[in-house]
Amino acid sequence: MTDTQKDYLSVKALTRYLKRKFDVDPYLQKVYVVGEVSNFRLRTGHQYFSLKEDNVKINVTMFKQAFSKLPFKLEEGMKVLAVGRVSIYEPSGSYQLTLESLQPDGVGSLYLALEQLKAKLKQAGLLDLPKKQPRRFPRRIAVITSPSGAVIRDIVTTLKRRYPIAQVVVFPTRVQGKEASGEIVAAFERLKAKHAAFDTVILARGGGAIEDLWPFNEEIVAQAILACPLPVITAIGHETDTTIADLVGDLRAPTPTAAAEMAAEELSQVYLKLEESRTRLAQAMLSRIQHKQTQLRRYQEVYIFREPERLYQAYMQQVDLIKERLLRAQSSYLQGQAQGLALLSTRLKVQGPSGRLHLEGERLARLRHQLQRAMAQTSQHYQGEMARYSQLLEAYSPLKILARGYAIIEDKQEAVKSVQQLQVGQVIDLTLQDGQATAQVQTISAQKGKNHGNKKEKA
Repeated sequence: MTDTQKDYLSVKALTRYLKRKFDVDPYLQKVYVVGEVSNFRLRTGHQYFSLKEDNVKINVTMFKQAFSKLPFKLEEGMKVLAVGRVSIYEPSGSYQLTLESLQPDGVGSLYLALEQLKAKLKQAGLLDLPKKQPRRFPRRIAVITSPSGAVIRDIVTTLKRRYPIAQVVVFPTRVQGKEASGEIVAAFERLKAKHAAFDTVILARGGGAIEDLWPFNEEIVAQAILACPLPVITAIGHETDTTIADLVGDLRAPTPTAAAEMAAEELSQVYLKLEESRTRLAQAMLSRIQHKQTQLRRYQEVYIFREPERLYQAYMQQVDLIKERLLRAQSSYLQGQAQGLALLSTRLKVQGPSGRLHLEGERLARLRHQLQRAMAQTSQHYQGEMARYSQLLEAYSPLKILARGYAIIEDKQEAVKSVQQLQVGQVIDLTLQDGQATAQVQTISAQKGKNHGNKKEKA
């Protein structure tokens, strides 16, 4: 390296030298800058954007811890008052402003945060939800407030005076400071777990600056109020103070005393109203009874009510006439329908299968009768013929001949018709009219010119 080159600094060395100068310069350790937010894009961690004025711009870094403490929502184009220190970022050699705090220029940061939260809740429709109405005669009232101070005394005193039968249960919380919002939310969670034992909730604190009332402007408190199943009466600050809790609550009271008055009726006034109502009811009932008695007497004097049968006697006659006409019409109608049905039934019998079967049945009956008659005649004819032949048979029967004194001669069950069949000493069988006998042939004589069969029979 030449002597001339020793006079030159490297870029890194120069940047490091300048950074040391910036770091030890007391005027750059805490600077106050007014500018317009530019190139802002919300990130999950550290924030990087610019502050500008006209055509001049400075890079800004705001670390996560400092950014999370902002009470308002940072937006592009917002004019802000920034507090931080100036340093040099070595890798790029550019100077930047590392911020410690921010607040809107011209408007307080808390006020801006309040307006931003209002707009957010309104856009979500949470400010337009239907409001729950407190019970007129509560049994138990929950009060979320500081256990010390004039607020709780005013509420308890007012309730004991107006409505001593209600039980007041205090859920003690801080109402100011950073821990207040968390304790208020925790009180609502405890109340939510046993809400069935309560009827109304009062959320209250005394007056103060916006910073003192800020716990009641935080979103977590608003969400806790919205999630509460009981009606919530808010009494926060003075009458002119309006917090987010007042907007999401069901009823807003200007003072804690007014909140206690909203939570319950004045018992003495209730008793007075009840007595007045009882008196008016008794008078109304008496007047109504008298009016009805007058009407009753007037109605009793009307002849129609004395003899009510006059009202319907004429109608009874009309009913009888109408009934007779109806019965005649019904009978005539039914008769006509019956005749038509009979005619249709006859036609059906004639033309239908059953009619044909009936006709064929009648024809079959006629043929059966004719057959029976012909069979009877034929039977009588054959019975006469049989009787005639029986007479002839009987006349020619051997039994008739035997009855006249003749006998039948048999030899070995064969009829003997001629003496030629006989021998002397032969045993023969004789059949007579009334029995049988056995004989032996003694003599045999034949007659010439005579019928041997006849002679044999006589022998």
